[in-house]
Amino acid sequence: MNGKKILFVSSELVPYLPENEVSLMSYETPRMVNSKGGQIRIFMPRYGNINERRHQLHEVIRLSGMNLVINDMDMPLIIKVASIPKERIQVYFIDNEEYFKRKATFTDENGDMFADNDERAIFFAKGVVETVKKLNWNPDIIHVHGWMSSLLPLYLRKYYADEPLFADSKIVLSVYGKSFEGTLDKDLIKKVTFDGIPEDAVTLLKEPTYNNLLKIGVNNSDAVILAAEGIPEDLLSHINNLQKPVLPYVPLQEFEEAYANFYDTEVLK
Repeated sequence: MNGKKILFVSSELVPYLPENEVSLMSYETPRMVNSKGGQIRIFMPRYGNINERRHQLHEVIRLSGMNLVINDMDMPLIIKVASIPKERIQVYFIDNEEYFKRKATFTDENGDMFADNDERAIFFAKGVVETVKKLNWNPDIIHVHGWMSSLLPLYLRKYYADEPLFADSKIVLSVYGKSFEGTLDKDLIKKVTFDGIPEDAVTLLKEPTYNNLLKIGVNNSDAVILAAEGIPEDLLSHINNLQKPVLPYVPLQEFEEAYANFYDTEVLK
């Protein structure tokens, strides 16, 4: 890992959000790479339930101020940063008043998914790419965690296909167990094709379930990590049929060597 540049993009991350499979591995994996001499950048959404004062988030003016077009609407992009003190790891937060001000992550007080979660996912994907472009930082690997990040591989491969900064980047998608029931907004496919992404590349999004979102992510990734034991059979079957490098589930206590070896021998080969 020494000297390798790895971009981590995640829906959730400790210590900013409660611990679960996604938020914990999204912290442990970059910590491991950092300890092995790799260069890292971490991105996550700046949800309204993240305590900015406690975690000392502050806006980066030179990176903020751009507008991203989401479904024909201009949405201002705000970038904030913070550091995980004991690891000296910097985290970039993608923010927007409309999408991320509410004091929750994915659901309202009744447990219902936010109606605009699909647009939040598109905004997050575009926001990450545009910010990395401003940083002029070309990652060797882009490692994606969590369903809110799952459109990033699609946007990198289709919308930003001609962006030279990512020409040699390999995309790794960590797949976790099912995390929401039902579907995102049924117009998600229209919002994605509005960006010029061919409909035949996203037909699965006609039914934007958790499994189908992750299938789109897998289709546009170079390698897959099974990051949980309870992955839906339908999704697992799709992954196995694609003939891409797949790292089977490894418990937390054993993941460091397995992930580092997978990066070196399968992803970067």
